[in-house]
Amino acid sequence: MIGNEELDEIRAAIDECDSQLVEILARRKSLTEKVGKIKQQQGAPLHVPKREASLIKARRADASSKGVNPDLVEDILRRMMREAYENQQSELACAAPQLSPVVIVGGQGAMGRLFCQQFKRSGYEVRILDKDNQAEAEQILQDAKLVLISVPINAVEQVVHSLPELPSDCVLADITSVKQHPLRILLEKHSGPVVGLHPMFGPDISHWVKQTIVVCDGRKEQQYHGLLEQLRIWGSQLVKMDAKKHDQAMQIIQVMRHLTTFVYGQFLSKQCHSLKELRSCSSPIYQLELMMVGRLFAQSPELYSDIMLAQFNDVEGLLASYQDTFAQTLDKLKSGDKAGLMASFSQAKEYFSESAKQFLSQSRGLLNKANDAKVLDME
Repeated sequence: MIGNEELDEIRAAIDECDSQLVEILARRKSLTEKVGKIKQQQGAPLHVPKREASLIKARRADASSKGVNPDLVEDILRRMMREAYENQQSELACAAPQLSPVVIVGGQGAMGRLFCQQFKRSGYEVRILDKDNQAEAEQILQDAKLVLISVPINAVEQVVHSLPELPSDCVLADITSVKQHPLRILLEKHSGPVVGLHPMFGPDISHWVKQTIVVCDGRKEQQYHGLLEQLRIWGSQLVKMDAKKHDQAMQIIQVMRHLTTFVYGQFLSKQCHSLKELRSCSSPIYQLELMMVGRLFAQSPELYSDIMLAQFNDVEGLLASYQDTFAQTLDKLKSGDKAGLMASFSQAKEYFSESAKQFLSQSRGLLNKANDAKVLDME
């Protein structure tokens, strides 16, 4: 039987291991910061997928050979990598110096500030054009090489039409979540290079590595190619897509998701149980769902109202289909139609079949983290 004295010795040894881990992490941080500076000097991208994949594969093999859970090692490595990417954000390579100066229209907004910060980190001259300096628009834009529109969807048309004529070689781009209509407006306004961008992330990201940005061609791709290279240098994943297909995809990915989350959040707010009570007895998966619902309501009501309203006419048919599916499910529940419920489940399961195992594995990690967060909240 292990006595208290021996237990204290073991705990002291564990503490020593933990201290060594901290020292190793500090050394690794210093090394990754040096890597970041070299990448900045060489104009290399922050994210190198092949290097990341080979590193994880090698360390998983090391873990298995030493009797350590390779999933644990991979979790630790990925968390360290994320930290490294954050540490490498202070100075970034400039891929297209010909795009300076950059003018961000709506640069005082959250997304505008995010892009402003990133361009400055890469050494670009950045100017802001917003409501408080509209009178200086002509002067601010007179020699602009890139003009980025970062305003609410319902303000794009008025803002773009109010701009003075831009230099012919200036790249005009926007970062709204709808692409067809804004792109038409940009093309009508400017005869030079035009591109539509949709960052699939919000202003609260800690780094740009692996963040998806949808790219919709407008005009003269060769002349805005430098902008795309800059986004890649920052580590972004670029997905090129036709504007119409983009908007159709967003009707499901964004609008329908926001609408259902919006409705569910309202439903919860009208119940007799407080959020604290629901969280206290929730499973990890419901805890994660609550986090995602709460995330929407932690953000701008104007932004999400604009997103839902901007494509409502296009999703009206989808909403009707959603309501019909809900009604059919309710009817099966009322009638106790177990066979019908199972058939509906199987139909949906077939849709997810190719990615089911991957989703199960990925969600398991998320659920573990949600559970860890719940334990921390209760301490």
